[in-house]
Amino acid sequence: MSNQLFQSAREAVMNAEKAHMHSSFVQNEIDVAKNALSSAFANTTEAEQRQLRELQDRLQSLEGK
Repeated sequence: MSNQLFQSAREAVMNAEKAHMHSSFVQNEIDVAKNALSSAFANTTEAEQRQLRELQDRLQSLEGK
C-alpha cells in the first residue's frame, strides 16, 4: 500500500514545476506543494522523508527563479 500523502506531495511538486512555465500559476502551485510536503512529512518512513527533502529542494529552486 502506498502512502497517499507522500504521493500527493510528489504530485504537488511536479505540478509546481510544470506551472513554473506559466508564471501566473507558479505561486499558487508552490503554496499547494509546500502544504502537501508539510502534511506528508509526519506520516512517512525515513526513506520517504529523504525523498521529500529532495522534493523540497526542487521546490526551493523554483522559488529562487
